[in-house]
Formats: sequence, structure tokens, C-alpha cells
Amino acid sequence: MILEEKIQQFPTSPGVYLMRDAAGVIIYVGKARSLRQRVRSYFNASGDSRYHVKFLMAKVVDIDVVLTDTEKEALLLENTLIKQSHPRYNLNLKDDKTYFSLRLDPGEVFPRFTVVRKRPNDGARYFGPYSSGSAARDVLRQMLRMFPLRHYPLATCMSRPRPCLYHQIGQCSAPCHQLITREAYAALVEGAMLFLEGKGRQLVAEFKRRMIDASEHMLYEEAARWRNLLHSIEVTVEKQKVVLRGGDSDVVGFFRDGSRVEFALLFIRSGVLSGSRLFSVSWELDDASAVAAFLQQYYAGATFLPEEILLPLDIEDGGALAELLGELKGGKVSIFLPQRGTKRELVALAGKNAMAAYRERDDKVAAVEAVLVDLSTRLKLTRIPRRIECYDISTIQGRFSVGSGVVFTSGTADRRNYRHYRIRTVDGQDDFAMLREVFMRRFCAESREKNGLPDLVVVDGGIGQLNALQEIVAELGLSGSFDLVSLAKSRVLHDASMRDVRKSDERVFLPGRKNPVVLRQNSAPLLLLAAIRDEAHRFAIGYHRKLRGKEGIASGIESIPGIGPKRRTELLKHFGSMQRLKDATLEEILAVTGMNRTAAEAVHKGMHNA
Repeated sequence: MILEEKIQQFPTSPGVYLMRDAAGVIIYVGKARSLRQRVRSYFNASGDSRYHVKFLMAKVVDIDVVLTDTEKEALLLENTLIKQSHPRYNLNLKDDKTYFSLRLDPGEVFPRFTVVRKRPNDGARYFGPYSSGSAARDVLRQMLRMFPLRHYPLATCMSRPRPCLYHQIGQCSAPCHQLITREAYAALVEGAMLFLEGKGRQLVAEFKRRMIDASEHMLYEEAARWRNLLHSIEVTVEKQKVVLRGGDSDVVGFFRDGSRVEFALLFIRSGVLSGSRLFSVSWELDDASAVAAFLQQYYAGATFLPEEILLPLDIEDGGALAELLGELKGGKVSIFLPQRGTKRELVALAGKNAMAAYRERDDKVAAVEAVLVDLSTRLKLTRIPRRIECYDISTIQGRFSVGSGVVFTSGTADRRNYRHYRIRTVDGQDDFAMLREVFMRRFCAESREKNGLPDLVVVDGGIGQLNALQEIVAELGLSGSFDLVSLAKSRVLHDASMRDVRKSDERVFLPGRKNPVVLRQNSAPLLLLAAIRDEAHRFAIGYHRKLRGKEGIASGIESIPGIGPKRRTELLKHFGSMQRLKDATLEEILAVTGMNRTAAEAVHKGMHNA
């Protein structure tokens, strides 16, 4: 059946449509209030407003539909199918960077805040996001000055004979030594959460009430504590500028250039602008569909839903999405396009943030590309090294030998593709043989098919390492498939006549050339190569230390009666090093999975008699 004829038979009810290419692969999933009307619109698209549709429709060979009872059900089904199929032309939402959050588990005894990257659905409270770990820790330090919550795990604190230094300087209430009641500590936790939610004025009112109540009951020390807290909080609250009267809002900004789209989210909590977040996506369809897809994907995984979401343009199915988000929130969520006033100005501000982020990203991409082109020119490479891999070996007299492989894509560390290699076939100290094993495993046919090939491979060392590398690559039949270089570290120059210690330049060795290339020190191409080399070294050393630590703890406990392989494995997982196991209390050892009191006492005794 011709596709146009098939579309004429589609129902006018709500549902989801799946567009497939010639191979039957789903390349786009969409939702519609009326399936027939929506799908027909793709074939009737004309003019600049639907310019990008032609790129999608040129690949569509077949369309399937799935009916739903309501628009809300269509939204839920669309989201599920996108997650399952990852269609090429649907929005793939990625942050502009890794974000950090503050985590607090209310179920803990005397809860404390920690800095985390991931936000799983584990019942804990998460605050943020913050653009970097240092930013999150700065917020945490500021908050702990006002709310003296514990800093360390409770077991660690309780093992100390007296409160820690933070208690001495007034930044910990020492719950581990019963210097604060659970009720008073819970009040501090509640205040800290209000502070992080941006509800400073509500917090001030609550603490004033507590101060007055304590004073009326002649609890003057407690009243003084609330007074001191109030002073710290009021200083912070005075610096916060109210931009909206009312509750919590998210403001969406939008900027587009061709198929690249930048989104900026401004977070307004209790009327105060408390933070922002940026996203960069690729999108081939119209602007309204991009905004709708962004909202659906972002808020499906959000841990906080505001009372209103302000948009830069109208979207279809906004009412159904608001209804769905309201159910997730457990209260009303409004989604609308403000026409005038402060809210409209905030949307314009979010748009400026999105445009600035786009230009900044463009400048960064151009700068990195210039460095890669310069590197390619100076080293006479056969291609621009957009994917660079670097390998290093770490060993101590042939023991615990490991290899590391790190990947930089467009000048940035691509940690998802980092690899560790435990050396299996080499005994003794033979770095060349270890490097050969690493390359045989990395560039075998299966690995090449899965991971592809780099543009440039860097190895730490001199001409000897480079020659060995060439032989290995030739043996694999990959000569000419990518460029090879070795980077030799600078050396201290020993000369009794020199008053100051001097170092030689970093040197780059190239195949077929005896003398190294000396790039200008501190030049961008050399700094990039050195950063990649140092990252490979750091990654190898970290794995090496981990193996040594595990071996040390395993050998230290294997002779203890009652500790078999399973308990030894659990102790390894839990403590990670011999020193941490030695420092552990009997109760901490008893808390390890599979341990009973008899076994825990045997381990504790064995560690302290060792």
C-alpha cells in the first residue's frame, strides 16, 4: 500500500506514530491529538517554518500508529518508546556539563549532606544542581556555618573519643556525643533544607518563632542559638533579590541555529533567582516541537517540579503535559507563554542566556579545532586528530602490572571510553611486552568493530616505545590506519656550572624520524598532548594502587580463622584497604554483609595483633 493511502486510513483519535526507514528502524516517534491530521501535516509541510521536515521525510518509508484513550496516555507512551528505541530524529537531551547535587537522606539517624553526581530515586532529598563539585562544596560550607550538622559518617564520628575540630569551631553540633537532642538536630536539618530550597524568608520567620518560644520558656541558651542562626541567615537573605512574587517557577529560554538548539533553564524559588542550567541538542523539526520534547524529557526525570513553567513560545498539547506533570508533583502545574511584565522579561533573559551559551560553545569548538589543526600541521599527521588515544603501563618489578587507555574526543576527556587492562601474559619487568598485550586486546577485530579506530595514538616514552608500537601495529595489519607518536617527558639537566636547576623540553617522536620534534613549551598543542599523557598515567597509577590495596588486605586476612573467600570478598568491597580495616571498630566490621559477632571479633583481633 502507498504510504499516502495508508495515512488516509489513520484514525482521528489520540495516539503515537512511529516513522521507519528502509531498514525498518524507528527514526522518529511522535504523539498527536489526531493521528491522521498530524501525520498528514508532514507531507503538506512547506515554507521555512517546516524547513527541517524534509530531512526527516526523505528517509521515511513506513509509519505505524498506536492508539491511546487520551492525550496524556499518548505523552506517556511516546516517552517510553523514545527511551526504548532512541530514534535518530528525536531529541537527545544532554547537559552542557556534569552537574553536582547535595544529597540528604531523611531516614538516617542525624542526617548529613554529601556532594553527589547522580540523583537516583532512592527516597533521599537532592538539592541543586550545581555546575561543579567546587560550587556544590562552597554552598555546603556556607550552609554548615549556619546549620552545624555533622560532617562525617556517624560510625566514624562515634569511634572518636571526643568531638571533632568542627565542633570546637562551632560548625558541628556533635550528635555523635549526645551534645544535641534528636529534636533540635531535626530542626537544624529542616532549616538547612528550607535554606537550600531558597525559602529564606520562611526560614527567618520560623526561627524567630523558635527563638521567642525558647525565651518565653526561659531557655536562654537555646534562644541565643536561634538568635545566632537568625543573624547568619538574615545576612544571606538580604543579598537575595526577589524577581517574582509568589512561589516556584522555571523559565525556559531557547536559541536555534540550523539544527543546533540551546536551551537555558532559570530556576526561581520563592521569588528568588537561585540558579540555571544549560542544554545543547540537535533537532531537525520545528521550534514548538523542540520545546515540547525538551519539557517532556527534562521533567520526566526531574526531582523537583515547580508550580509554573514559563515558555518562549506556544506548544501543542501543553494542557496534557501540565496535567501529567501535576500528577507527578501532586499539585497543579501551569505551563504558559507570558505576554507582558516581569515574567515576559524573565523569558527574554533566559533566551539571552541560551544565545550566550551557544556562542560560547561555538567559540570553544572553534578554539579546539584550531589547536587540533595546529597539532596536525606541526607533527605532519595524515589527519586532524579529533579522537586521540593514549596508553601507559604501570608496574612495580613486574607485580600488579596494568595498562591504561584514555580517550580525548575533540580535545576533551571522553571518560566513558577509558579502559583498564590487567596484564595477563607477561611475567617480570618487560614494558614493551606489556604494551604489546594492551594493543593486541585494544585493536583486535572485535574491539575495532565495537570501539572504532582513533585518529592519533600517543604512547608515553621515547623512540624505543615508538618503534615497538610501530611493530605491534604492523603485526595487527593496521599500518596507516591512524597516526602514531610518542611523548618523552622533560628531564632535569645536570650541570655543576649551572646555579639553577633546568629541565629539558618535552619531545615528540615521530615514525621514520630519528630526531624528536620540539614544540614550543606551553603552546596549546603541546599542553594538549601532555594533558593526555598525564591523564593516562594517572589512570594507570590509580588502578595499580587499587590492585595493590586489594592484594594487601586479602593477604592480611586470609589466615584468620572463620574468614573464607566470601567474607574476604565482602571485607574487600567494604573497606578497600588494609589500613581502613585496621582502623575500623568492631561494630563497623560487624556491619559488613555476612559477618557475625564471632567472625567480626576474630578479624578485629587479627588486625590489631598483626
